[in-house]
Amino acid sequence: MKALWLGIYFAVLIWSGIAPKDGFTWFLEVLPALIGLIVLAMTWRRFPLTPLAYWLVLAHMLILMVGGHYTYAEVPLFDALRDVFHWQRNNYDRVGHVAQGFVPALLAREVLLRLAVVNGRGWLNFLVLCFVLAVSALYELVEWAVAAASGDSAVAFLATQGDEWDTQSDMALALSGGVAALALLARMHDRQLAKLGKQS
Repeated sequence: MKALWLGIYFAVLIWSGIAPKDGFTWFLEVLPALIGLIVLAMTWRRFPLTPLAYWLVLAHMLILMVGGHYTYAEVPLFDALRDVFHWQRNNYDRVGHVAQGFVPALLAREVLLRLAVVNGRGWLNFLVLCFVLAVSALYELVEWAVAAASGDSAVAFLATQGDEWDTQSDMALALSGGVAALALLARMHDRQLAKLGKQS
């Protein structure tokens, strides 16, 4: 699994870095994927994750790399979808914000369960969704800080596409992604956690 995971990661990273639409935007978008790889490498032996978590993290990283290559507002497939469905904008960034809730929700769930931080599934789900919203809010604050510091060069990074409610909708999408992850993957995740517990 590790070789395949790394092969996909580096293949897409290299592709993403070849003549991106905007070098500054590429760096900003891909930086979390680079940091994520370092964190995963540092915790691989001490705190290995479930296979589900690793593959979801990779999927999120690939979303970041594609968005970095084209910029989120100009991913060609979503330009075509915009024209077919008569959308007002390129919605690739919406995919990114759903993933920004979906993947952190599963990671938070894994850490909270494995470290026995909370008792009861109700509190577990509540804290997972609080974490999702915290991550989303932090990302919006980072976007704001970068935009304030770099001016016009951050327009592609912000990807608001003229939507005055972009920040609020991004956070709502992250929350919906978190809810979806809990609803769709909890049972599969529990099975993998049980298997991981037997191996350790």
